[in-house]
Formats: sequence, C-alpha cells, structure tokens
Amino acid sequence: MMTDPIADMLTRIRNAAAVKKTEVVLPSSKIKLEIAKILKKEEMLEEVMTVDQPPGFKSIKLVLKYLPDGPAIKHLRRISKPGNRVYVDREHLPYILNDLGFAILSTSKGIMTNRQARRAKVGGELICEVW
Repeated sequence: MMTDPIADMLTRIRNAAAVKKTEVVLPSSKIKLEIAKILKKEEMLEEVMTVDQPPGFKSIKLVLKYLPDGPAIKHLRRISKPGNRVYVDREHLPYILNDLGFAILSTSKGIMTNRQARRAKVGGELICEVW
C-alpha cells in the first residue's frame, strides 16, 4: 500500500526527467490532476491529459517539457509529508528561489501556487516546491 501518492507522482516525474523520457503515466486522483495542471500552467509540462489505461482505470498522462539545457523541471521536492505536515499562514508564504520558482499549496480555496495564494491572501499546506 502506498502511503504518499503525491510523493510517488513527484518521484516519477523526477525519474522520467533524469532519463529524458517524453511522458509519464500515473494513477489518477483529483489532487494529482490539480498539481499537474499547475505545472502545465507554469510551463513546466507540455501536456496534461487523462487516459483510460488500462481500460477501466483512470490515469494521468504527463508530457514532459525539455529546454535546450535539459528538462524544464530542475528541482521538484515534497515539503509536507504524511508524517510531518507543514502549514504556512498568509504572512509566511515562501519565496522560492527569489520568486523564480514556486511552491504549490493546498488552501481552503483549492490547490494553488504561492503567488496565487499571496494574491488571494490565504495560507495552507505546503505540498511541494518547484523550479
């Protein structure tokens, strides 16, 4: 049994980028799909789609984005874990890599980046950081 599906998702993306794979297929869930949509919106992924693979099971297919110097995602780290939850209030939202990177948070208004949370004036659980 998997205890942290989000960490599994991030590890699959990291591993695929390390060996220069073009796509990653992983089991679907609402939170993973929202995280993937944020990564696409922030131009870290080429494409995000849901597929029925194998038939009867929903999966998420991520097409990785590569730049001339390597993968678009250079760093992807899980912050809040099942055994150690990390929450931030709106006054303490992090600046990742001097705001060149971003954090993904789970807030009362949904999954969003640290920049969106700052604009919405909400805090929440820090899921991961990306640059």
